[in-house]
Amino acid sequence: NDTGAGKHWSDNEVRALINIWSDEKIQQMLEGATRNKEIFEEIARRLMKRGIDRDWKQCRTKYKNLKYEYRALQKENEHLGNPRRKMRFYDEVDCILRRQPLGTSGWGCESSSLLSGTKNFSDEIE
Repeated sequence: NDTGAGKHWSDNEVRALINIWSDEKIQQMLEGATRNKEIFEEIARRLMKRGIDRDWKQCRTKYKNLKYEYRALQKENEHLGNPRRKMRFYDEVDCILRRQPLGTSGWGCESSSLLSGTKNFSDEIE
């Protein structure tokens, strides 16, 4: 019974996950949620609509790993003298995690790769 749990996430899959994560409704659901299985089931459903087969546990693990890696880099980069390192998708994750509420108009992320949805993602598959 292979669940694909160890299956590597392609850049296309990670971009799709980040794009869904950046959705205002998903952001609101994740804020302060302690039991978030339903949220990640919704994320997995949205990924499936894009042709990406991941279960809710895989989505939650990838989300947590992206946040952990981002926060670890933030901490490391705070120390003077350390070269500023970045991770893959740093700018996108940074944009989501630093978002400033801007009223009803949404949030201030200007990343074209986030805002463009998935229409260009297939061009970037290795």
